Amino acid sequence: MGRHEVTYEVAGPWSLERSREFWQEMAPVPPVGAAGRGGTLRTVFHADADWRRVTAEVGQQEAGRSGSAARIVVTGDGDLDAAADQVARFLSLDVDARDWPAVGDRDPVIGRIQARRPGLRPCGFHSPYEAAVWAVLTQRTGRTAARGTLADIVARLSDDGAFPSPGRLVGLDVELPWRKSEYLRAVAAAALDGELDGAELRALDPAEAMRRVQRVKGLGVFAAELVVVRGAGHPDVLPTREPRLAAEIEDQYGPGRDPAAIAEDWRPFRTWAAFHLRVLRAERHESGQARPARPRGR
Repeated sequence: MGRHEVTYEVAGPWSLERSREFWQEMAPVPPVGAAGRGGTLRTVFHADADWRRVTAEVGQQEAGRSGSAARIVVTGDGDLDAAADQVARFLSLDVDARDWPAVGDRDPVIGRIQARRPGLRPCGFHSPYEAAVWAVLTQRTGRTAARGTLADIVARLSDDGAFPSPGRLVGLDVELPWRKSEYLRAVAAAALDGELDGAELRALDPAEAMRRVQRVKGLGVFAAELVVVRGAGHPDVLPTREPRLAAEIEDQYGPGRDPAAIAEDWRPFRTWAAFHLRVLRAERHESGQARPARPRGR
């Protein structure tokens, strides 16, 4: 088993502790195998370069004028360089965020959230593949039920604590409602064929990346947006299919406002601003301040 250590200089604000808080408190489905130990974050996943199991441990350290650096240690048998890059991607460490504070200067709503959670960066799924699985499981189903189904799949197919690899999921023999078993197998097959590669999707224009994702059976517009935003980690996409975000925008900016017009002040970090609004809504929901999100019109 190999071991690879790399130091990423993180441009702009970043707090590892905030990343751990998000995963532990508010992620729609906490990454399988994710945990904290001391000043580190540890997680287990399958690298989408070769679908080998990887253990990753991330720490934060000072890095002079650049602010901070991430120390990423990955162990496993596959392409560990690519695995370390994947860690940086799903923690948004590879995004130059030196201009992110300026978004809060332009938009006081975002500025207040930045002040409440300093250094928080969007934390996504380990891979577009994992995001696609979650998108299938939540179709026509509440998130609580989807979590239960996922827990059952993990218990059946997990590889030593990691989210099941597509090689295992493609052989899923459990029949789920609404063709979900068929769609999960299609997602797994697409991942094995390289159609859900995180680095490739991230390099594409977001609209093109979403069109590519929709070629996978069972993944529609809503799923494609989730896969590209939360799976590939595109930093500048305004989610248009997320009812909770739409509800929070209305609560914070007033009814009748055009989200696209509001989001012009968020460029080139529209994904990040939307993520922070979702975090704010989750906090307000916990305290009973948020109105229930309207169901999607379909």
